[in-house]
Amino acid sequence: MTLVLVFSLLLTASAVLAAGPIVGGSNLLPPDQLGVNYGEATNLSGQDVRISTANIINVVLDLLGIITVVLILFAGFTWMTAGGNDEQVGKAKKILSAAVIGLVIVMSAYAITQFVVGNLYRATGGQ
Repeated sequence: MTLVLVFSLLLTASAVLAAGPIVGGSNLLPPDQLGVNYGEATNLSGQDVRISTANIINVVLDLLGIITVVLILFAGFTWMTAGGNDEQVGKAKKILSAAVIGLVIVMSAYAITQFVVGNLYRATGGQ
């Protein structure tokens, strides 16, 4: 919830700063109509907002991948230390299957994100 609030505040501020100066009673658009040079007006990084968003998404997906690997290792440890206890083996199998499904979802999300962000970047004037 906090992330949504902060993100919406950032979007509101950049929309206000993107307005061009009023000269002679008319509002002139800045040469950069996509707003990718927001860093100059806000004294923030000059990096493109699309690249910043892609980097944030990649970090989140990386963290989810690490969590998935830890769950797979935990399931393997639980299975190996079950000592023939069918309840522990069943618990380990459930954790392992959930972790593998999660890994497939994370990898799919990563592929979809790369595809969408790459095409969005090229469609909006990127190289």
